[in-house]
Amino acid sequence: MQQALTHRDSPFINFKDFDFPDGRGHGYRWVHIKRFHLPDDSPTDQDLLAALIAHPEFKDTYDGAGIRLEPRHGQWWSDRITPGTYMAVDESSATGTVHTWATGGVPLPPDLDARLREAVYIPIRQATSRYALGDLPEDAHHDYGPIHIEFHELVLIDRRVGTLALVVAADD
Repeated sequence: MQQALTHRDSPFINFKDFDFPDGRGHGYRWVHIKRFHLPDDSPTDQDLLAALIAHPEFKDTYDGAGIRLEPRHGQWWSDRITPGTYMAVDESSATGTVHTWATGGVPLPPDLDARLREAVYIPIRQATSRYALGDLPEDAHHDYGPIHIEFHELVLIDRRVGTLALVVAADD
């Protein structure tokens, strides 16, 4: 029987809230993190990914409308996402993906860089396992997806502190 994850909180980092000194701007980038407490038993990573996909918080299109009842996640139909669509990644790959996307060749304001380090890079480093959403087929896009220019998704499992974090970094 699949144990449920307990949603803890959902910090949101909006790049437009930070002052980009070169005037090049925030590029409509943001990071949304959904953090969960792990169940008391010791499910496998695949069981945790399945529990995440089954959780109501997963049904978020990240278009500003919040959680919906429709079977959508990001720009995809949520029923097309399975634990097998997540690929194990190492710390360097996970950090590199987010950092390359976040900077876009532009230096970040120091306070934004510090916020990303605290909310994203440190949890990536501390995670006991990390997964990235892999490529999905074109027909997995829902009826109004893709709506984001870039969409990067990581799942960070930290068994030492009993948490799972769904990290979505995107721009629109």
